[in-house]
Amino acid sequence: MLYVLLSVFCSVFVGVILKLAKKKPYSFFQIITFNYVIATLLTYFVYQPEVKTLTSSNTIAIILLLSFLLPIIFIFQAKAIKYSGIVKTDIAQRMSLFLSLLFSYFIANENFGTYKWLGIGTAFLAIFLTFYRKNDGEYAKRNKWFFLAFVLFGFGIIDILFKKIASLKELEFTEILLYVFPGALVVSIFISIYYLLKGKESFHPMNIWWGIGVGILNFGNISFYIKAHQVLSSTPSTVFASMNMGVIVLGSIIGIIAFKEKVNRWNYVGLFLSLVAIAIITYTQM
Repeated sequence: MLYVLLSVFCSVFVGVILKLAKKKPYSFFQIITFNYVIATLLTYFVYQPEVKTLTSSNTIAIILLLSFLLPIIFIFQAKAIKYSGIVKTDIAQRMSLFLSLLFSYFIANENFGTYKWLGIGTAFLAIFLTFYRKNDGEYAKRNKWFFLAFVLFGFGIIDILFKKIASLKELEFTEILLYVFPGALVVSIFISIYYLLKGKESFHPMNIWWGIGVGILNFGNISFYIKAHQVLSSTPSTVFASMNMGVIVLGSIIGIIAFKEKVNRWNYVGLFLSLVAIAIITYTQM
């Protein structure tokens, strides 16, 4: 579970940096672009993976899908927040856990015992309560639900693809990342150029520094996440569920303490149930 905890830490602080960056006149997409530059360099210099010729169509398909989805999901996430609000977007992102668990049960043929089902059920209840709000009418008139659907399915597919990477025999996961990160970089460059040409964003030197911070954490997040799937290869649902619950707990604590976000009593019940869900799922692994 150590790799899961490290991945949770990196994932949450990627969000913290991006949230701080939003308060500045910086370019969200340029930060994401520089992030992939750093992630690529770290992959090369830290792991020194061997560059191999790809022969398997399955491996190539996974690399192309991840290269496209990793930067594109940020666009869907930004649009969902704009039209539906942060709360609903967070719910959609965490409910992608449902797709991951379906994959674990029906495709990976993982055996779910009574305690595993109990932990998963507790996890879904925790997700709902953690992000529950009595009044979300501010976004009701301009709600475009399909962006929420894109977020849900996008994050779910990315989780499944990372699980597939961990089980590939043709290449080590570090060798895969050496293809995925540059691919995502190319896609994000095209997105940044589009926003620059449209005049929606402008270049600022600080985008580079913010991108470096995001890149270091993003590299850690994905590396530790894949490592967790390798160590817990027989129980992918443990990684999927623990990762989502851990992000909710740590993210909510930081939001309450550092950003003074308002929470109600049901949110606190949800956070408590998140801890219960993590404990149950960890017990099933032990």
